[in-house]
Amino acid sequence: MSTRFQDRVALVTGAGSGIGRAAAQRLASEGARVLCADINGDGAEATAAAIRDAGGEAAAQTCDVSDEGSVRAAVAQVIARFGRLHALVNCAGIGHFRRTTEETLAGWNRILAVNLTGAFLTCREALPHLLQTKGAIVNTASVAGLKSHPYAAAYCASKGGVVMMTKALAVEYARKGVRVNCVCPGFIETEIMGASGGSQFPEIAKKASLGRGGRPEEVAEVAAFLCSDRASFVSGAIIPVDGGWSARLP
Repeated sequence: MSTRFQDRVALVTGAGSGIGRAAAQRLASEGARVLCADINGDGAEATAAAIRDAGGEAAAQTCDVSDEGSVRAAVAQVIARFGRLHALVNCAGIGHFRRTTEETLAGWNRILAVNLTGAFLTCREALPHLLQTKGAIVNTASVAGLKSHPYAAAYCASKGGVVMMTKALAVEYARKGVRVNCVCPGFIETEIMGASGGSQFPEIAKKASLGRGGRPEEVAEVAAFLCSDRASFVSGAIIPVDGGWSARLP
């Protein structure tokens, strides 16, 4: 494994499981010091412990990305512990399938608060530090931010918002040296997929161009590339990691 993140510091949200855990472990395996943030503090600590057991350096922070104070505390903890910040990987997210006529305002607000507002808050709080290091942001949207999905109006709206926010930030900060990109996972075998309707996962996955679901590590691989100097001329990119799903007609 390379050491392309040696002497660099990363903050990963949603690091307690799934894509976030895979991203934190991938960055750490290549030398990054990582703060693992998640609303599930035990999950965040489990990820940090796994990194330390593998010889890396990591700490955990309980963080609700929809809460401004909680996000500020997480970013402050990164700086207090590691002194600087080079990469932010936003993986925290929630979702559910529900008929629009049955969606509650509370349900709608919660999905947008975590998926969209949460990404905004972490970007906003991290940017002053990333400007100092000429760092990188990788947001996690979804194929649902690129193509419509029935029974997922709130989720599609939130992830579509992440896509456009990524593009807006990329343009705003391009000449200031901060790169901002976005990965759009398809059907990835994670806990959130099971919680939001994963019983249909095997059949849905068969319809993807590669004929299977994805693994969190496959998304983490792309996120790590976008955080690295190897992607030094990549900003504002919206990259599907979906086995070709988004390339298909409806």
